[in-house]
Formats: sequence, C-alpha cells, structure tokens
Amino acid sequence: MKTTDANSASGRPRPAVLTDFDDTAAAQNVAELLLNRFGDRDWKDVRQSFRDGYMDLKEYQEITFRNIQADRATMQSYVKEHANLRPYFKELWQFCRSNDIPMAVVSQGLDFYIEALLEKEGVGRVPVYAVGTEFHDGSISYHYNHTYPGKESQGNSKGFVVESFQERGCHVFFAGDGRSDLEAARVADVIFAHSTLATFCDDEGISYQPFEDFSKMLLSVREFSRNGHGEAEL
Repeated sequence: MKTTDANSASGRPRPAVLTDFDDTAAAQNVAELLLNRFGDRDWKDVRQSFRDGYMDLKEYQEITFRNIQADRATMQSYVKEHANLRPYFKELWQFCRSNDIPMAVVSQGLDFYIEALLEKEGVGRVPVYAVGTEFHDGSISYHYNHTYPGKESQGNSKGFVVESFQERGCHVFFAGDGRSDLEAARVADVIFAHSTLATFCDDEGISYQPFEDFSKMLLSVREFSRNGHGEAEL
C-alpha cells in the first residue's frame, strides 16, 4: 500500500519515520550481544537453522532466549554498557518532534532491550513497536501485538506497521537491514537499506537509498516536509 491520502495544510501527506532496531537504529545487533553474554552455548546453532530457513524469527527468538542466564535488569544494564545508537538518530528524532512528524522503532526484537538503549541515549520517548515481554520466575513470555489479523502465529509484522501509518495518510520513510525488513520495504514509500535488505531490494527491483547512518534520512525527511519530495539521492 502506497500513500494516497493527504492530511496536511499543503495538500501533501505528512512524513512518518520508521526504523528497524538491531543493526539499524542500534549500531550493534543487541539481541546477539545479549545471547553471546548470557545465552546457552548452542544458541548459534539455532541461529543457523533460522538462517537456513528451518524456522521463523519468532521461533528462533523464543528458543534462544528461553535459556538465557540473566534477569531483565541485568540484561538492560549490559545493553546500556555495550550498545549505542547510530549517528544522527537523535538529531532525526529532535527534528521529527519539533515538526510533529511521527517517528518510531519497528522491530521483531524484544521491547526490554530496545527501551534500555533508547533510555540510555536520552530518547526514551521514541515509540517502540516490538515484541512485548514479561518476566516471571526466570522465564519470559512474549506478546505479539502488531500483526495482520489471523496471522498472529507468525509474530509481529513490520509491513503491518508501515501500512497502519499509511492508512493514517503518512508518507513512510523506512530504514532496515535484514530479512525481516523486506515486507516493510515492499510497501514503504521511501526505503533506506543496507546489508541483507539492500541485496533483497536489488533482487526484487525495489528502489532504495544506501544507509550508513541517519544523516541522509534526516535530510530526505526534511526535504519532503518542506517541498513534498525526498526520494532523490542527496
């Protein structure tokens, strides 16, 4: 779904900024940082099964975090010590806040570690669309609240979140890096891609801008908010 409705005084749809978290908003894969430090020693075998297509991300994530040897507070502290956001994320957030532009993190990762890094970086008010978690007696329960109706078993859908913003009349800018970002890239209006997502976009003929940090995305969103376009190379 592409944006068709306009809802601004200029007659243009307003922009919305959505970004993946691990390896995109965060400079590191924070989930893997935690699994390397606290996970079962066999967690990489499970990851390989996921990469080989034998399980979906929902299964991979729940299996690998099932035996993790740390509580929520310990893992959040570790994230704050060892992870950081990519350059210009905070500047992009400040621009969006100042101009009433929606911005959010959209991830199939777990809310508690995303929120920890955002809090550390002073941007804890950024909305997060991620897997909800609850910790009880050493176990974690998972809640998938951002899914297509009838497909809850597949876990959160980034494409669903993108389309929900488009249905509100937004022109969606999306940044991502991996397989789980492809469905969002297929429907978003402007894509910033790197790593595996860039390869997928090349294979499917999806236009995108290369992503290294949030500087070009900030320029593109600023240009769109002023002039109604922001897809050209900057």
